[in-house]
Amino acid sequence: MESIEKPRIGHINFLNVLPLTYSYAHGFADGLQLTEAVPAELNQKIRAHQLDISAVSSIVYARNAAELLILPDICIRSDADVESIVLVSRKPAAELDGSKIILTAKSETSHCLLKIVLHRGYGVKPAYEIRPIGLDDYLPAGADAALLIGDDALHLYHNRQPGLYYYDLGREWHKLTGHSMVYAVWAVQKDFAADCPHQLELAHQRIIDGLHDGLRHKDAAIKAVFAAKDFSYEILDHYLGGIIHWDLTAEHIKSLQLFYQLAFAEGLIPAVPEINTALS
Repeated sequence: MESIEKPRIGHINFLNVLPLTYSYAHGFADGLQLTEAVPAELNQKIRAHQLDISAVSSIVYARNAAELLILPDICIRSDADVESIVLVSRKPAAELDGSKIILTAKSETSHCLLKIVLHRGYGVKPAYEIRPIGLDDYLPAGADAALLIGDDALHLYHNRQPGLYYYDLGREWHKLTGHSMVYAVWAVQKDFAADCPHQLELAHQRIIDGLHDGLRHKDAAIKAVFAAKDFSYEILDHYLGGIIHWDLTAEHIKSLQLFYQLAFAEGLIPAVPEINTALS
């Protein structure tokens, strides 16, 4: 029985969903209760049942599949390079065995992805520490490398410093597996899907239509944030659609399943989950 007035929706406040951010600001959030935050905060809120639907780190679904479904047709992915998930290192990746790597506190999928890439791609097992890092101190003293995501990582990718090594984790994953990488999915509470089917359909339609509307108005969306972001128009124009993609097809679900299989093999999740979608 549907008893809520507005579904509670989590939205990532990174540039990788700028088209949807733009549309939410231009009417597509009507009828929704929107929460904007970094992935780690949304991950926690969906686990705490403080959101009905949210974009979350894709590994969160694997760790909570008993309570969640995946919203169909939408994700955040790249086919190869991603540009906004970057390991910055003082030495080559193959020399990082036992080294200290700082992991951003903003995400979870990127942590697992890095561990898979470094172990299976380079044969190393560093020591990891999760803590907040940003552009003001992205490679702290005592650390050999640091993993950043989102807008900070995108900035570092396009403003490289001499003497450091930069690893795009989308490229590294593709080099390792030949697959695209699904970084985030829209997760749905199972009880919400069962109890509020009409609200679920409304939210799904708003998200899908909002993304498509934002892509149709990509020029306006970029110009709306241009003054506040340290990127050229050309970088953002290419990033949004040339690098980042949002469709979730059967092929991309297979890529997601491979990620879960490798994460399980590395001891990063307790089991390989079945991928169950809402509205099916």
